[in-house]
Amino acid sequence: MPRGPRGEKRRANVTGAAVKLMRIATGAETEELETERAKSAAAELGSRGGKARAANMSQKQRTELARKAARARWQR
Repeated sequence: MPRGPRGEKRRANVTGAAVKLMRIATGAETEELETERAKSAAAELGSRGGKARAANMSQKQRTELARKAARARWQR
């Protein structure tokens, strides 16, 4: 099913989209959107993991990891 600009589910055909819009406008159906809060919570968990990993590594290990990542980027 196609998705709108904010990730919401949309009908593929024009008639279905018009019916969905009418139902939302009359209150017969609610629009289900993914909340921004859920996205930001997942993003925060990901960033915390990287920071915790870096805190447990020595300066030499971090430098070597950065060199390896740069080599991988430039190899492409």
